[in-house]
Amino acid sequence: MIVSAAQFVRKGLEPQHLISSLSLIVFLLSSVFAEENLWVSITAAVFLGVAVMSSVHHAEVIAHKIGEGLGTLVLALCVTIIEVGLIVSLMNQSTEASAEASVLARDTVFAAVMIITNGMVSLCLILGGLKYKEQEFQVQGSKSLMVVLMTLALLVFVLPNYTTTTSVGTYNTPQMIFIGAICVLLYLLFIFFQTTTHKAYFEAVDKTSDITPIDTTHEISVVDAWLSFISLCVSLVAVIGLAKMISPLIEQGVDYLGAPKSVVGLLIAAIVLLPETWAAINAARANRLQTSLNLALGSGIASIALTIPTVIVFCLLTNQSLMLGLSNKDMVFMLMTFMAGMITLGTGKATLLQGAVHGVILLTYFVMSFIP
Repeated sequence: MIVSAAQFVRKGLEPQHLISSLSLIVFLLSSVFAEENLWVSITAAVFLGVAVMSSVHHAEVIAHKIGEGLGTLVLALCVTIIEVGLIVSLMNQSTEASAEASVLARDTVFAAVMIITNGMVSLCLILGGLKYKEQEFQVQGSKSLMVVLMTLALLVFVLPNYTTTTSVGTYNTPQMIFIGAICVLLYLLFIFFQTTTHKAYFEAVDKTSDITPIDTTHEISVVDAWLSFISLCVSLVAVIGLAKMISPLIEQGVDYLGAPKSVVGLLIAAIVLLPETWAAINAARANRLQTSLNLALGSGIASIALTIPTVIVFCLLTNQSLMLGLSNKDMVFMLMTFMAGMITLGTGKATLLQGAVHGVILLTYFVMSFIP
């Protein structure tokens, strides 16, 4: 049986706050004593997972207080903050390897989009399909999510391959400023659409679930919500710091396997998306597939619309180059993903088979990333 965040609140949130603080302390101690120590890296990896789960819990508490629609945005923004922090920090420490730094943002954000639209959606459809056979969702809301995600992805990852002012795959400065501004404006318009004018499009179709009804006499207080917000911020700092600490271990593992450098971005994206994935799976298992899609696709939109403009600003300020255009192989994966996604989201009902199709696309993407 799934236990909601509000039920944990009634039992006492103190352990969750302590876990967030402990994760931050482990990061601070590890940063002081870490000298390419394997055990320190392993400890950091363990507490990274702890910090991720803690951040999900605190985000759910906040979501229960402010409402599901805004709550999904809170978690999406938190994941984006983690992603931006990791990418910028890794780009900053990779200035001597400008070629690798220039593609890190592209590889990470594109991998995030692939993991979201195929991996997260696949897991939710498969787990929900196994339990309920068939689940319903809002066609208008899901298609709205997908069309915004497709537009952002094509503007950022495909269009730079066909501009002529600069080399293939890049934008010049005015073009980068324009694309960054368009991404932010489209994201703000989507947020207004989702939370104000068309909220009903993003509400769950089937309200029945396995979650025990919340006792309205024990609502989350303002103090509890603020404590969770503070703990969420602490957890996010710990996640960024710990993930940055284990990034050399990731790079060494990639080198040891002889895999392409682009795999580093894929692994970073997988780490970053753990909070969203966990929350989306919980929603799908509770027969709230629309919430899962809001979390998944909304995170993909935020990942492009907020991460890319931030990286653009960073590159302009530090005079670093930024490669955004995808290779032909990755453009094929993107086309396949969006075609399958529009068909999957076009009926308002989903089954295990559709989840398996998206799972196959992601598995093929992983294999082709390690063995290009």
